[in-house]
Amino acid sequence: MTKTYADNIGIKSINLMFSAADREQNREPTEQSASTIEVCRICNNNNAIIFDAETSETVCSSCGMVLHDKTESLDPEWRTYSVDDLENKTRTGMPASLAFHDMGLSTFISNSNLDANGVAIMPEQRGKIQRMRRWNKISSNNRSYHRNLKNAFAILNCIKDKLSLSEAILEKSAYNYRKALEKRIIKGRSIRALVVASVYAACREFNVPRTLDEIAKTANADSIFAGKCYRLLMRQLKLHFQVLDANTHLAKIVNKAHVSEKAYRRALQMLSIVKDNPVSHGKDPKALAVAALYAACLKEGEKVSQTQIAIAGDTSIVTLRKRFQDVRRILP
Repeated sequence: MTKTYADNIGIKSINLMFSAADREQNREPTEQSASTIEVCRICNNNNAIIFDAETSETVCSSCGMVLHDKTESLDPEWRTYSVDDLENKTRTGMPASLAFHDMGLSTFISNSNLDANGVAIMPEQRGKIQRMRRWNKISSNNRSYHRNLKNAFAILNCIKDKLSLSEAILEKSAYNYRKALEKRIIKGRSIRALVVASVYAACREFNVPRTLDEIAKTANADSIFAGKCYRLLMRQLKLHFQVLDANTHLAKIVNKAHVSEKAYRRALQMLSIVKDNPVSHGKDPKALAVAALYAACLKEGEKVSQTQIAIAGDTSIVTLRKRFQDVRRILP
């Protein structure tokens, strides 16, 4: 009787042990699946997923695959050490940027006559605070360097809004202008023309198909003088850019000319052959794109005029005819 009771207890304890082990085994995949939600689709690696806070991208550090981009970070830029900090602190202001004359790091004295604790300032100290406000405002605009940057970045923001340029191009343009100002290139030259040159240099670096004439027209500046400033900027800052690919201009011309997708694909095939031929060396990439698109339209039987294609490509009809002869020489 006693032996049977002991055996029953042993069997129950063994069953409990196995059931606990089964529960642990069943729990492990759940925990692993919760911790390895992000899996790279290229290398199937789940231990190399990292988040880049500067670019707001989730990247696989093994193969470089970008899983998510433009991820918004909802975390605050400050840390809390007590309940009072959590209640009082809010999100900080605008980020630092080169497109601000003070990079967004200047001080500002409020016009309210309250101190940091919210207590009203005594009447005998208000005159001193008012003088501090006045000198702080004067000191921020006292140097010609800051006044120059204010005028230049106002023009730069206007160009950015009209041409729908990205923030990266805006920052690079501001960087180019600051370097030009440090090297005193601006002395005796137009601020507006040098801003146009800085924007065009940034567009060339990021392979954005914007011409100097287009940017100068947007900024209401002289394109000839802006070109001189651009060449000076290239020499002084030692900038070296690759020649723009004609394919970058082609999509923009197709949208303006309202050409079919079939002709667009045909023009891409023709451009790939034309660019490998020595006849195209030294030619304007935009003119080659216009000529290839016109030739593709003729091949596909689309009724387009030379004037329509030339206006869409912002080139002259004479240039279109000359480059079209080169395309026909390569692709008869």
